[in-house]
Amino acid sequence: MPTYLKNPLTAPAPIELSPAIISDRAGAVDGPAQAELRIAKGDLDCPQVHQLLRLHLSGMAEHSPAESIHALDLEQLRAPAIQLYCAWNKHELWGFAALHRLNRHHGELKSMRTAPSALRRGVARTLLQHLISEARDLGMRRLSLETGSSPAFSPAINLYRAIGFEACAPFANYRPNPFSRFMSLDLD
Repeated sequence: MPTYLKNPLTAPAPIELSPAIISDRAGAVDGPAQAELRIAKGDLDCPQVHQLLRLHLSGMAEHSPAESIHALDLEQLRAPAIQLYCAWNKHELWGFAALHRLNRHHGELKSMRTAPSALRRGVARTLLQHLISEARDLGMRRLSLETGSSPAFSPAINLYRAIGFEACAPFANYRPNPFSRFMSLDLD
């Protein structure tokens, strides 16, 4: 289990990476050794987090109509039921994802984004595996997500399917929407 630190410039303890979570597909890892990737609780006051969040929100606006965007802004990420996790390579933010506790046994994956400079290096898979582990440690039995339905979201949907997520009905406060896909993973 990693040590969690508020200051992202202080290197968090490494997480153990298995070959299964190093790459989204065989041979896709480029650049620095994946073992340098570290996961830590996110600091919502960190400028690198702000920058990647702005990129994430603008990307959502580019690929979905405004009424169908469910991405969280900075203030929404500060809610007590939400915990942001960041993937760091040394002092560079490579990605983040949030775990939203909907109730005692149900969590939601939110705001998953990989930095453009870190694409195809297994960052999303590593973050997703970490959030699944955290959800299990918190006693959650189900982890769900909402994502877009346009072709821009295909890589994410393929990753979720590869991990074991399956299509599900809208959950929590979501309603059916042609621009959204809903998926869920049984954690038992």
